[in-house]
Amino acid sequence: MMTEEHREPVGASAARQLEEPLLVEDLLLLLFQPDSGAIAGETTLFYVLGGAVVAELALRNLTEATGRPTHRVSARGEAPEDPVLRAAWDYLRTRALDPQSAIAAIGPPLRGQVLDRLVGSGHLRRHKKKRLGFIPSTSFTLGSARRSELLAGVRATLVDAAEPDARTAALAALLSASANLHQFDPEIPWTSAVIHRAKDLENGSWGAAAAGTSVTMTTLSILLGALGATSGANTAGR
Repeated sequence: MMTEEHREPVGASAARQLEEPLLVEDLLLLLFQPDSGAIAGETTLFYVLGGAVVAELALRNLTEATGRPTHRVSARGEAPEDPVLRAAWDYLRTRALDPQSAIAAIGPPLRGQVLDRLVGSGHLRRHKKKRLGFIPSTSFTLGSARRSELLAGVRATLVDAAEPDARTAALAALLSASANLHQFDPEIPWTSAVIHRAKDLENGSWGAAAAGTSVTMTTLSILLGALGATSGANTAGR
C-alpha cells in the first residue's frame, strides 16, 4: 500500500496554478457538496480517488491491462512529471496488480494530497477553527466557479446527450462507477435515461472522445468495472 511519503512538497502548488487540474482533483471537487461541506461517498473515497488516478494514467497511455480472464494493470511508457501520477506509476511499474488491488493500494494517501492541491489552486478554501473552544476543526468552502463548470459539462453529457470530451466522459463514468451519481439529483436527475447513459460511458461508449484509443478504452473499461464492483460491494455491506 502506498504511504504519505509521496505527499506533494509544500510550495509545489504555486507552480501548478496555471496547469490543468488532474482528473482526481476535478473528481474530488465534484464530490464536494457545497451546501453541507461534506464529500459524497466518503466511506469509499480512497477507492474512487485511486480509480481516478489510474484512469488518468490510462488516458495518458501510461498503463495497460494485460492477461485473460484475470486482468492485471501495470505501468508503461515514460514516467509522468506530476508527483501524484508519478507515485502511482512508480508503484505499478514495480508490480502488475489486478485493478481492484491497484486502486486500493494507490488510493489511501490521496484525500489529503488532493484537498491540499485544490486549496493551493484556489478551487477550495480551507477554514480552521476550534469547536467548544479547544477541539481543532477543519471545514472547506468553494473558492472558484470550477465545480459549477464541471457539473454543467457532466450534466450536458448525461441529461442532454451532448458529445463529451475525454475528460468529461471520464468524470461522468467515474461518478457512475463509484455509486455517487445519485448524490447529484436534482442537478443531474436520477432517471433511468441518465443511469443508462452513465453505464454506457462506463463501458467505453464515449463517441468521438474514444476514437483511436481502443487499448486505452479497454483498460479504462476494466478499471471502471473493478471500481463499480468495489463500490457496489461496499455499499451493499453498509
